[in-house]
Amino acid sequence: MEQRARRTFSDEFKARAVELCRTSGKSVAEVAKDLGVADPGLRVWLKQSEVDAGRGPAGALTTVERAELAQLRKENRVLKEEREILKKAAAFFAKESK
Repeated sequence: MEQRARRTFSDEFKARAVELCRTSGKSVAEVAKDLGVADPGLRVWLKQSEVDAGRGPAGALTTVERAELAQLRKENRVLKEEREILKKAAAFFAKESK
């Protein structure tokens, strides 16, 4: 079975799709078909828009919080790598100075 390339959509497109779901009177499946997007994906956008509006479940992360978390995880990974390099360099120079 051949996989399709993963498509990405702009935040503006997602917002308009969510608004269309809310105002058109059509079902989510109909709107998804009209826009050429996957029904489950559109449902995720709807759920995330509720969280972003402060109407989501307790503990759910907003889009901004998700982006910040991803950035912090990346920064943490880089810092750990740098720390390992410094530890190896310190061990190397300590051994060399004896």
